[in-house]
Amino acid sequence: MVVYNNFEYLSMEEKRLAEDKQKTKYWKRWGPYLSERQWATVREDYSFNGDAWSDFPHEHARSRVYRWGEDGIAGVSDNHQLMCFSFAFWNEKDDFLKERLFGLTSHEGNHGEDVKEYYFYQDNTPTHSYMKYNYKYPQKKYPYESLAAEGYKRTRDEPEYELIESGIYDENRYFDITIEMAKDEEDEEALHFRVTAWNRGPEAAPLHIIPQVWFRNTWGWGLEQEEKNPIPQLSRVSDQTIESDHHKFGKRDIVFAPSPGILEDSEDVVPNFLFTNNETNKAKLYNCSKNDSPYVKDAFHEYIVDENLEAVNPENTGTKSCAWYSFDEEDGILPGDYVTVRFVYRKKTGETQVDAPLDEELFDRVFDKRQDEADDFYYHISPLPISEDLRNIQRQSFAGLLWSKQFYHFIHKQWADGDPASPPPPAERKSVRNQTWKHLHIDDILSLPDKWEYPFFAAWDTAFHCIPLAMIDPEFAKKQLDLLTREWYMHPNGQLPAYEWNFGDVNPPVHAWAAYRTFKLERKIFGREDIDFLERVFQKLLINFTWWVNRKDFDGNNVFEGGFLGLDNIGLFNRSEPLPTGGRLEQADSTGWMAFYCLQMLNISLELAKTRNVYEDIASKFFEHFLLISDAMTYKAVETKNTEDGTIEVTKEVSLWNEKDQFYYDAISWGGPWSQQLPVKSLVGLIPLYACLTLEPEILNKNPSFTKRLSWFVENRPKITQRNIDSMSKRGEGERLLLSLVNKERLVAILEKMLDEDEFLSEYGIRSLSKYHEKNPFSMTVNGEEFTVDYVPGDSNSGLFGGNSNWRGPIWFPTTFLLIESLQRFYMYYGDTLKVECPKGSGDYMNLAKVAENIQHRLINIFTRNDEGRRATNGGNDTFDFDEHWKDNIFFYEFFHADNGHGLGASHQCGWTALVGKLIHDVGVSCKVDLPTTPKATAAHYFDEVLSADISRSGSIKHGANDPRPRLKRRMSTKSTLLTNAMSGLNVKEKNEPLYDSNGDRNTASFNIHSSSDSDYSGDEEDAISRSIRESSRFSNFEASSEPNAHLAEHIRIALARYQNNLNNGDELEARI
Repeated sequence: MVVYNNFEYLSMEEKRLAEDKQKTKYWKRWGPYLSERQWATVREDYSFNGDAWSDFPHEHARSRVYRWGEDGIAGVSDNHQLMCFSFAFWNEKDDFLKERLFGLTSHEGNHGEDVKEYYFYQDNTPTHSYMKYNYKYPQKKYPYESLAAEGYKRTRDEPEYELIESGIYDENRYFDITIEMAKDEEDEEALHFRVTAWNRGPEAAPLHIIPQVWFRNTWGWGLEQEEKNPIPQLSRVSDQTIESDHHKFGKRDIVFAPSPGILEDSEDVVPNFLFTNNETNKAKLYNCSKNDSPYVKDAFHEYIVDENLEAVNPENTGTKSCAWYSFDEEDGILPGDYVTVRFVYRKKTGETQVDAPLDEELFDRVFDKRQDEADDFYYHISPLPISEDLRNIQRQSFAGLLWSKQFYHFIHKQWADGDPASPPPPAERKSVRNQTWKHLHIDDILSLPDKWEYPFFAAWDTAFHCIPLAMIDPEFAKKQLDLLTREWYMHPNGQLPAYEWNFGDVNPPVHAWAAYRTFKLERKIFGREDIDFLERVFQKLLINFTWWVNRKDFDGNNVFEGGFLGLDNIGLFNRSEPLPTGGRLEQADSTGWMAFYCLQMLNISLELAKTRNVYEDIASKFFEHFLLISDAMTYKAVETKNTEDGTIEVTKEVSLWNEKDQFYYDAISWGGPWSQQLPVKSLVGLIPLYACLTLEPEILNKNPSFTKRLSWFVENRPKITQRNIDSMSKRGEGERLLLSLVNKERLVAILEKMLDEDEFLSEYGIRSLSKYHEKNPFSMTVNGEEFTVDYVPGDSNSGLFGGNSNWRGPIWFPTTFLLIESLQRFYMYYGDTLKVECPKGSGDYMNLAKVAENIQHRLINIFTRNDEGRRATNGGNDTFDFDEHWKDNIFFYEFFHADNGHGLGASHQCGWTALVGKLIHDVGVSCKVDLPTTPKATAAHYFDEVLSADISRSGSIKHGANDPRPRLKRRMSTKSTLLTNAMSGLNVKEKNEPLYDSNGDRNTASFNIHSSSDSDYSGDEEDAISRSIRESSRFSNFEASSEPNAHLAEHIRIALARYQNNLNNGDELEARI
């Protein structure tokens, strides 16, 4: 927020977030909570052998009722998925309606499961007051069979076969469909939907747009709590209105506007309402003689495509309905033309208005206002001048993160035992997976990695999601972290659930880091501290930490084995299974993660100790535990053995550091002194860098009990402390102490490899495996079988974990993000006294903060256009890079090719890859862009779209020609035009306040500024900075001619002052403790 003239300005979206938090309005009750793939999930698998992909295939999805969730294209539902909206389309070529996204299963794809559609999350706000989704629907017949056949035929050494390779988009023969939802200003449960479909092809083509609404089938479970509720109903009440009646929501209307016809003299296209029931077509799937209902889930396919007129209910009632708009007059939609569908879901307005048509002009104004408010909100998040390309990338990263929210339902007892109204599952099913997670009872909106490829939560993914989420909606971020530690998620033994395929798998312990970073980001951006959240999560993490110590430190020597730890195929062997060599795998990364975990718990303890002194003792505990882990990982010990010849001393190899290679490696341990290192240069050896922390002198002064214990430890355990604290007498920059797994010499040695372009450093970030192994693979033969790790910069050539991920070379955002933060923390201690060559051999030496910034720029450049106008993530595809209708849409892949930056894996991994939004916020202003030279031109270049003085007298913003989100003038139906003319004659005015007043100035109630750049300063400091910056700022000549521009000018000055201050002294690094 910004305080200007003693007035606090909040954006409208911030006000909605505040209302939702205070529960005065429930802005988040409705949102994008449908999955994009519910079929072939573990929850829907009722097979005897746990083959989820085969038990519920795609071809069943349109005919078979789901038990645990719903899916659809651009789906919207309430927060318990009781009532659902989504969109179906038909091009008169496909054999069935396109009502859900298609992709290959894990068995069919040569690199595992993979969605074969093109869709983009273009915009979304935290309260889902405005959402925008783009889908590229082909006009030719969709190649379902050939996609599966080609994917099955290709080997793991070949790239995936993508839909665009099939030629289906040749000559731009597709419909460019934009689906938007906007909430009403006053009624947060009034949902406005607008679908705009452009024909991008060279010829006219027919299109059928079919909005669908249905109730999730809960009445068929046979559960007592569900049977007491009446079955909900949808029914036709007029030519344009469907009434919904649900026991939770009461009676409401869904009002559909007629759409303007294809030609100028065409009649309006009036929707045809169809009704059926959300019931399984057992006769079709299982050859049953009779269905439970004569009208079943796939009725609309049969009616529209197969022309089976008996498929739908002639009584115009049911639990599922649709509005069928047919744009098939003549040959269909003309090339370059578009059609629009509008409808609204709202509370009853009275019987007398049931036949009143929608006022489409007022309807479209709702979208315009919500878009303007969304623009304001996101400009406030990142107020510094960055290029429009960067701003677009950041905006879509946030949008994808918010679109990836999903209602997730899983109750283990019901899942394992089956429902009373259904046949019991096979007895073998209970022992297939997750049999020890009987306490799970999940019924929440969760942040998912990818709603098609990974339509389930993953614990360590969630932790990274919460960093960009905290920038825009800290309440939701905190809720995610809080939920995973609650007793209906966390195992009674303290383990956090990993993911539904195996809740017992072990993910890296990043929860404490995410909780503390979320706490700090809320404090920094929004100016408030949620100590209760931090303490609540911390208390539960104490249990989780104990689980790690008891279950993963086998010998009690503080060297940990952890399983695959989210890094899938990074090791020589499958790290989730017993080693073929026997023995145990002592993991450098697992031990590094635990040291990192210790330091984060120490951080939180010291934060809580500011107001609760008892936490000083707990801080001391984690300080000591960290030193023990550090010492065990780094040094050797001598063990005494009793033999027949007497007592002898043997060296017990516990060190994971290789002195010769100057790197950390995993080791196989067979007990006692017998172990063997596995010399693979991978992220495993970089992860120990995560475990570093600076102790500020202010913290030590404010926590005398902790400081006393620290001093005692230093005096009484000098050998340990001297090895792991960079001297109590010789303090670093700012009189700080440094806790770290690596000393200066090892830090420099590791960085030498990490910053070597022939090893870890790529043009696009940090490789997960050193390029050294391209010519020097590491192999081991065990029992006649050869195991090999080699450098694979792209898709995996291994079948480990399904082969859809690869940690043997590619670049991954989460692990690199933590490396960046570690470099920043090291800089806080070493400052300019430590400079390293970056890249190696360049002769360019820089401090570690500059190294961190260099890596941040490399990650950002995966998405930005290069000098040729290409984005690395697009893999050289001309359509994606240069076509005007594709080039501004961003794919956020799961991981990236280590040598060329091409996106790989899940194409909508909008969870942890959304971290790029945080990077752009931090260093986007220093990315290489062509900037205007004058202050006024600079302001206009970056802020004209929403915040400039170019405001017309009519009160509308003049959007620039380069606006990546153009506002379209959508044609109105004949009825709406008549209504508008009549309303104008009656001089009826809109009640909602305009965004701008009659003078062209922004209303102060809606023009508000909020920025992470301001909240760390008090009002006096802001005034001082503003006064000093006025004389030297690039914006010193920017004159504000109106109050909104005065707000903007002040905002820019403060933001730039803050940024300049960061450059000068580095005191505001995000990683600062």
